[in-house]
Amino acid sequence: MLGVLGAIYLVHLAAAISPGPAVLLCARTSLREGFLRGTWLAVGIGIGACIWAIAALFGLALLFKVAPALLTALKFAGAVYLIYLAIKMWRHASEPLADLPETEAPRNAAGLVWLGIATQLANPKPAVFFGTIFLTFVPPQAPPWVYVAIIGIVFFNDAGWNVIVSRIFSLERTRRAYLDLKTTIDRVFGGLLGLLGLKLAIS
Repeated sequence: MLGVLGAIYLVHLAAAISPGPAVLLCARTSLREGFLRGTWLAVGIGIGACIWAIAALFGLALLFKVAPALLTALKFAGAVYLIYLAIKMWRHASEPLADLPETEAPRNAAGLVWLGIATQLANPKPAVFFGTIFLTFVPPQAPPWVYVAIIGIVFFNDAGWNVIVSRIFSLERTRRAYLDLKTTIDRVFGGLLGLLGLKLAIS
């Protein structure tokens, strides 16, 4: 079973590292609000990934195959949410940090965790990804501790990678560069997030 867990760890780590909405938001949050707040967002991202993994365990990936309209509906809902976040970034890109409205002020830990969860849940594709992993790597008669270990791996990879992203983007040199180029950087982040939302809707 250790070989199975090792294979799942490597496959999922590659997926967690690939750029996506969660990584973009983590980078931007850390630039604007610092490492600690970026870490709380990373915790939420890890929890959101675990929710999809647990859903796959309970057959949600199979449900998507049987009822593809459900997957399509969830993809469109997720795309709308990501595009909404992108528009918010774009609209406030030219405003100095000190002049941002109250809704854009630094959020508390609970709000950041929830944002991370919501961002992950906006994309239902991980449920299919995890379902594929379980079918490919995990034997049908695997003991319960294996599934618990897999959930732990999922959290460690998603949260851990985004903590690293938070650390990199919260460095003082990185933040100074952000403040000098805030409008451009925020619009790049917003544009990329919007493109990811559109990709989710049409894929």
